[in-house]
Amino acid sequence: MRTEAQAAAAAAQHPPRPTLKERLQERMESLGSLSVMTGQVFSRAVRPPYDWAGLIFHTESLGVRSLPIALLTATFAGLVISLQFGYFLARFGVQYTVGRVVILTLFRELAPVLTALTVGARIGSGIAAELGSMTVTEQVDAIRALGADPLRKLVVPRVFACLIVMPVLTVFSDVVGLVGGALVVRSQYGISLDQFFQGAMDAVQMGDFVSGVIKGAVFGLVIGLVGCFKGLAVEGGTEGVGRATTQTVAITSVSVCLADFFITKITLYF
Repeated sequence: MRTEAQAAAAAAQHPPRPTLKERLQERMESLGSLSVMTGQVFSRAVRPPYDWAGLIFHTESLGVRSLPIALLTATFAGLVISLQFGYFLARFGVQYTVGRVVILTLFRELAPVLTALTVGARIGSGIAAELGSMTVTEQVDAIRALGADPLRKLVVPRVFACLIVMPVLTVFSDVVGLVGGALVVRSQYGISLDQFFQGAMDAVQMGDFVSGVIKGAVFGLVIGLVGCFKGLAVEGGTEGVGRATTQTVAITSVSVCLADFFITKITLYF
């Protein structure tokens, strides 16, 4: 028969799985903690002194270094949707209208959403890993022991850098995707660049462009907040850092899709 020590060791290695109620309670507590942290971040952001150096540094590290993947994603998105819509519109003899469809699809949906899903995964996981490592090595506790505020020092610059970076990357994705779409329909369907861009400009309105930029800003805010929250909540050493990183990617992806639905509903209403 096993001794009590052996039974305790076996139970420690294989802890009982939490019930559905316990998991839901944990999720609600995490959501509440995230909401509290969001309020604290904005309350600290509006009070001086402002960390402009930190904001500029994180804007460069998160934005400029994410530009290649954002442009690559936008290029292939523009190529694919132009190829697809051009093929189906050619069945009805109206392939010359492909520019209108491409620009509206890019401006309103594909550019902000694809940029948030690809670049956001990189940014969010990087923030979570960085802050998680600082939490595990007690650097966050050291900042607090020195009398500084970890939220003001670590979270505020990163969150607002994401808030700035994502709309800018969305605009770049709009331009690159549109150019890529124009080139592919010219080579595949013989539609001139003038005809493509003229049709696109006739169809698009300022609200279509602004809605995509607004989505980019909201997505950036969500990505920054989730990445910082998961990074500061790391437990369990290096394994906890890995879990926080993967959870950040999953949560930000789902959050972007949910936010996209509600923002689209609001923008279409107005």
